[in-house]
This record gives sequence, C-alpha cells and structure tokens, in this order.
Amino acid sequence: MPDRALLDTTAGRVVAALAAALVLAVLAGLVALWPRGSEAPPEAPAQAGASERARVVAIERGGCEQWSGRGCRRVAIALDDGRRSFLTLEGGRFAPPLQTGDRILVARNGAGPAAAAEPELDDRAQQPAFAFQDFQRTSPLLFLALAFVALVLALGRWHGARALIGLGVSLWLVIEFLAPAILDGRPLVLTALVGALAVMVVTILLSHGAGLKSLAAMLGTAGALLLTTVLAVVAVRGADITGLSSDPSTILLAGVEGHVSLQGLVIAGIVVGALGVLDDVTVSQASTVLALRRANPALGFRRLLGEALAVGRDHLGATVNTLVLAYAGAALPVLLIFDTARTPFGDAVNGEPVAEQIVAMLVGSIGLIAAVPLTTAIAALLASRMPAAAVRDEHHGHAH
Repeated sequence: MPDRALLDTTAGRVVAALAAALVLAVLAGLVALWPRGSEAPPEAPAQAGASERARVVAIERGGCEQWSGRGCRRVAIALDDGRRSFLTLEGGRFAPPLQTGDRILVARNGAGPAAAAEPELDDRAQQPAFAFQDFQRTSPLLFLALAFVALVLALGRWHGARALIGLGVSLWLVIEFLAPAILDGRPLVLTALVGALAVMVVTILLSHGAGLKSLAAMLGTAGALLLTTVLAVVAVRGADITGLSSDPSTILLAGVEGHVSLQGLVIAGIVVGALGVLDDVTVSQASTVLALRRANPALGFRRLLGEALAVGRDHLGATVNTLVLAYAGAALPVLLIFDTARTPFGDAVNGEPVAEQIVAMLVGSIGLIAAVPLTTAIAALLASRMPAAAVRDEHHGHAH
C-alpha cells in the first residue's frame, strides 16, 4: 500500500487511484488474453531425429569424402549412455570448430548404422550414424547465471534479491503468457502491451515497493509505453516493414502457416524491447526528484521539475546513445554485407533488415524522451505536496 502521507494529499490520492486502475486493467488484460490452449498448436516442421548428448573423442581428417566432400573431418563421439559412434563434417570455414573433448548435441541419421557399445565404428564405407546439431552450452550459461546472481546479491543484498524475484516473474510472464498467447491467436499488439505492462508492474513493485517513486515510475512508464505502441503501429505500417527479413521469422511463418502476423510481431518486439530502458529512466527520474526534495525541503513543484529535468537530460543523452548502439549492433552483420557489396548508403538504409532496426530505434527513443518529463512531473507533483519527513521515510522504507 502507498504511504499514508502520500494518501493524505489530493495529488497522492489521484495518482494512487490511477496506479490502482492501471494494475486492475493489467490483471483484467492478463485474464482476458491468457492462452486457453483450446486449439491444438500448429505442428512444428519435422526434424531428422531427437537430440542426444555426446562428447567428441577424436577427430581425423579425410576418409569421409563420399559423405561430406573434400576436406571433410571424421569425428568419433561417445554418447552419454556409453555408446560409441561417429559423424562427419564438411570442410570449409562454415564447418563447426569442433575439438576433442567438446560437449555437443547430435541427431541420429535414419540410414546410418546403429551406435555401438564397443569402441567407435571404424568401417569407412558406412554412412555416418549421427549428424552434428549444436554445442552443449548448459555449463557456461549456468556459470554466467550463477555469477550474475551472486554479484546482484552481494551488491544489492535484499534489494537485489527482490530485483531477482522480479526478473524471474518477468521471464515467467514472457514464457507462460506472452509467447503462448501470440501463438494462440490473441491480438498481437494488445497482448504485447499487456505483457509489457505486467512485467513493468511486477518489477517496479517488487524492487521499489509501492511508494511515491514506484507510483510515479509506473505511470510514467505506462504513458511512454502507450505512446511507443501507437508510434510503432504507425511507423511499421507506414514504412511497410513486413517482418520477413530475418531467418527466424521465415521459420516461424513456415511452422505456424500464417497463424501469426509477422508485421504485428515486429511491433510487439518494439514495445517489449522499449520496456527495459523505460524502467531504468523512469525510476531514476523519480529517485532524482526524491533526492532533491530531501536535500532541500523548500523546493516546490516548479523548482523540483526544473532541477530534475536538468539531470534527466544528461541521463537521457547517455540512454538514447545506448539504445542507438544496441540497435546498430543488431544490424551490424547486415551493414557489413551491404558494405562488402558496395551498396550505396541510401539503398542500405532502405533495405528492410536495416530499416526495421531504424524504426525500432527511433520509436523507442521517442518513447524514452517522452517518459522523462512525464515521470518527472508526476514525481515532482507528489513530492512537493508531501511533508519533508514523509519524503525521508519514503526513501528509507522503499528505496534501499
């Protein structure tokens, strides 16, 4: 519940009512859009075989030309159940850089020989029993995740623990609500907006409580997300972004047989992608207002707004730069391809792979810019109406 001092002011009651209405609307949206699973999901494209885990035992060059051409490599593998077998890899720079001891995933070839329990098969006339699928990445990913959790807990302590809980709930919402609802045929843009707002509410409330800072950040983020959604719809449709420029989109289209609008998926991606930076900016701006009010209790609404916006401009410049570089990095491989082909800059920018990133970058940046004055104004209005002692209590009770 919001602080009593906040609810004692008219502005506080209005903002708290708006925040409560937002939470109720998000809950209603989750209930209405939650995937029912009433229809069978579309069948995925058939695969060659189920994945099996294996370890690379030895690698030899040659002796497999009939299967994989010149420059091939014959890879002896030991499956996790103790069987031994082999696979072959084509030569060239596109072949996976396997080394002895690597942990990999393989799939059985239907026409290949059965894997043997004795040492590896050595008949050069036999077709490879398995095909390489991918590397096993569980161990390094788990190590990075544990290191991340340890650092967050060491530096953030209880506040960090709440942030991790919020992160876990957010991922759960994406996996259990957003993705299945999209595949279930729910309105794509509305589903993305509701999912993003749900993630925002959970992360802000768990990380910062239900005080002045959280209420201002929630309303500022919600307003900016709504603006971002509208702009994304207009910009993606106006620029004729089809969503067909990436390999995952092509695979998805083939797998769901047109069940999902790829253009709508681009819009949803922009909305969800904008949320991360919006949370950071809005919480920071609300915190800045509180810090100014604690430092000088005599500051009124206009002074708080002006001073906090001055800080927000500096933060905004760095954050927009971060956003631009993130999208530029996503488009970098495509830009390199265009540069290799000596494609004129105008033609490169006009290509959908680059244009899609530009639209996402500009729409996200506009939403980010709008979030700064909106959140700052809400936080300054609330802070200027609260007693200085209540602002100090808000800081100690929720921010740390």
